[in-house]
Amino acid sequence: MHATLPLLRHSRFPRISRGSLTTLQVNLGYRCNQSCLHCHVNAGPKRSERMDSRNIEDVLQVLQKLDLENLDLTGGAPELHPRFRYLVEKATALGTHVIDRCNLTILGEPGQEDLAEFLAGQQVEIIASLPCYVPENVDAQRGKGVYQASIAGLRKLNALGYGQADSGLVLNLVYNPAGPSLPPPQPLLEADYRKRLGNQGIVFNRLFTLANMPIKRFGSMLISRGQFQEYMQTLRNAHQNSNLDNVMCRHLVSVDWQGRLHDCDFNQMLELPLSLPEKPAARIADLLDHDLQGNSIAVADHCWGCTAGQGSSCGGALKA
Repeated sequence: MHATLPLLRHSRFPRISRGSLTTLQVNLGYRCNQSCLHCHVNAGPKRSERMDSRNIEDVLQVLQKLDLENLDLTGGAPELHPRFRYLVEKATALGTHVIDRCNLTILGEPGQEDLAEFLAGQQVEIIASLPCYVPENVDAQRGKGVYQASIAGLRKLNALGYGQADSGLVLNLVYNPAGPSLPPPQPLLEADYRKRLGNQGIVFNRLFTLANMPIKRFGSMLISRGQFQEYMQTLRNAHQNSNLDNVMCRHLVSVDWQGRLHDCDFNQMLELPLSLPEKPAARIADLLDHDLQGNSIAVADHCWGCTAGQGSSCGGALKA
């Protein structure tokens, strides 16, 4: 796999700093039941990295002491971690809003038959990957049969109340472009999703559009195809300063499976650490003694992906 950080490190991206911390985004490990082409984590079935129990307890301690609003669980497929349900239950008991970044197909995996019911019982918000409503496009990006398995997962969630009005069970979908292009306007694409999925009886709350980041598997593919610099220029040309006020790294900290801190999930994949005074590579427990507000955020050329066009974050477009 081609290394992308050497191509991204020297950047003219504007310097930005942190606001108040509201969200802890925790990567529980890189094991996944899929190997998607656009994956910036390079996750897959053969990955074995996963967070240990000590770091999970540190996550819970930080949530409790700092009274953070959100715990955002990601991977890989975070549900494959053996202590996923333990962490969800403990965080929910603290009053923390829990988000599960779910690939939908995990809901039908052996041993996960009751996963959807568990998530509903804990009132977990689901942010589910569905990069297109066209079967051929989804299968080309994520693997043969993934579209139908995803639709089956959505039906299961809808049956439990997810995406239904007034149920309190939030189901948001995620769109990624198939190649080196920016996502279309989020409101227009959301309307298309509602129509096309609605024809199959499927409902959801919101659609989030995310730009593909030129790192890990997707970045390596761009290099192999000779498209890396062209895509980077596309991102730079579409930069809008107004998006800088709302980028996710201002209020979110990313924790990797080893308990190390990063300004965002993308920095985590590039191994760009979050630095604290006298701690060039901070860990989760350091949040108990350090206030991050005002800290500089580590930036590189991939950051243009978050400020291009309508903007992109873990919560979708930054503006309509």
